[in-house]
Amino acid sequence: MPMGKQERSGVRWASRIFLALYAFALLIFLIGTFGWFGQETDPLSGVFLIPLGLPWNLLGDRLGLAGVAVGLLSPAINAGILIWLAKRRRAT
Repeated sequence: MPMGKQERSGVRWASRIFLALYAFALLIFLIGTFGWFGQETDPLSGVFLIPLGLPWNLLGDRLGLAGVAVGLLSPAINAGILIWLAKRRRAT
């Protein structure tokens, strides 16, 4: 079933908002981890990446893949899915 113009636009906006939140969470993680801009190092600086990476970070934890790479790349999987949906909707 073909999607309407508003529905395609909604998927594009959702992917843009998600990518902006992902970039912001990565920036906060890097600032807190490496102490950039005079900020003290904070072990909880990656907490904003957790909800963006659900359910993939939980799956990685269950498989024994817990680590920084899983925490950083889990939101990228969701971003890839959203971008794929936006392109798929655009093609129809």
